[in-house]
Amino acid sequence: MDINNLTIVNARKDLDDRKYSSVELAEAYLSNIEKNKDLNMYLEVFDDVKEQAKSADEIISKGLQKGLCGIPISIKDNILIKGRKASSASKILEGYTAVYDATVVEKIKKEGVVFLGRTNMDEFAMGSSTENSAFGIVKNPHDKTRVPGGSSGGSAASVASNSAIASFGSDTGGSIRQPASFCGVVGLKPTYGAVSRYGLMAMGSSLDQIGPITKTVDDAEFLFNIIKGHDKKDSTSLPDSFYKEENKKPKRIGVVRNMLKDGIDKDVLSNFESTLKNLEDRGYEIIDIELPYAKYALAVYYIIVPAEISTNLARFDGVRYGLHVEGENVEKEYSLSRSKGFGPEVRRRILLGTHILSAGYYDAYYTKALAARKFVTDDFNKAFESVDIVATPTSPTPAFKQGEYKDPISMYLSDVFTITANLTKMPAISVPSGFVERDGKNLPVGFQMTAPLLQEKSLFHAGRDIEDVS
Repeated sequence: MDINNLTIVNARKDLDDRKYSSVELAEAYLSNIEKNKDLNMYLEVFDDVKEQAKSADEIISKGLQKGLCGIPISIKDNILIKGRKASSASKILEGYTAVYDATVVEKIKKEGVVFLGRTNMDEFAMGSSTENSAFGIVKNPHDKTRVPGGSSGGSAASVASNSAIASFGSDTGGSIRQPASFCGVVGLKPTYGAVSRYGLMAMGSSLDQIGPITKTVDDAEFLFNIIKGHDKKDSTSLPDSFYKEENKKPKRIGVVRNMLKDGIDKDVLSNFESTLKNLEDRGYEIIDIELPYAKYALAVYYIIVPAEISTNLARFDGVRYGLHVEGENVEKEYSLSRSKGFGPEVRRRILLGTHILSAGYYDAYYTKALAARKFVTDDFNKAFESVDIVATPTSPTPAFKQGEYKDPISMYLSDVFTITANLTKMPAISVPSGFVERDGKNLPVGFQMTAPLLQEKSLFHAGRDIEDVS
């Protein structure tokens, strides 16, 4: 088998036609994981992978298989699998074992999926480079001196290096789409509430979404259709009745030219314009649009997110679970456990969020940020009266060098195109659109599209056209 070009759709057909077994497929990926060990993509490769695959083969032999039966995937370390370790790449949860399945995991388990292992990530999903993991950085498969993006860097790198056929990550401000762009794979952030967050370690509760990272748009759609749906265990989960069965192909692409003027790499911009031209040649209408409040999105995001982080991470106190450091009193134990357990970026965001929510600052910052978030959302809703999707580059640059961004603000700026989908709760996808050359290496870049709420089908339609022209 050629796992370099293998997709879920193709592997499903091959397994059903008995071209190879699930065990043989799993062994091929385990072998590739070992070859790519230096990328540091996996925090743990499960020791029962072959046993899982053997069980899948038994199901296939009886003709009872579902779509993911025997398909080997990886999963981000902040998504719970019962009986497996889950650390969110943090020392404070090192050794913690999940006591229940995330809803997404429950759904794909019923399909008979084979879990290869849990992937490395920025600690508690805070970062855009996977340099913030407590267990070492992840390297980009296209250039090992560069980052794979973040926070789902391990997941994206595992798919790009053919060390998993697909993966699941989480996206709070671009953490699926940006690493997908850097690694040359497809990343989908679904509509907020379309996929249950139950069993996902919370970072920003009003922004987090689980989504797939795959080699193709077809695979992303395949996985999305399995994991979407209402979940009574998640109060933010949307009722199934909200989904429309519209299947019309989008034809009008909105482009915000004023967002493309400053801070964007000229080669990335050239690739973006070339992709737009190719889509225009295929019958799409390219329309310039205005999003007046989008320029405030980054500031709004980095007020709301730290505030929610400060609240969500209060549960990690060194008492109930995870790392515990002895102290002379309870307050000292809290302080010591959190200081030793959390890394610098996590501590930075907790401190910032606590300040934002403190007396005298809540109204000045947090309340205004919530109001501005609505303005950004209204901008997009108005734009969608005249266009079907809004397009931007996924990231303003290709993958950057490890250690290149020492200033956290510079790192935050790499999220400028992705955060709006989380603020507006709209679905967005990153699709590979070509390469740019740096230091003799071809680095992937991505083309991002955002659609109205619950219009993932529009993204899949257009995404397949981008695959055809790229």
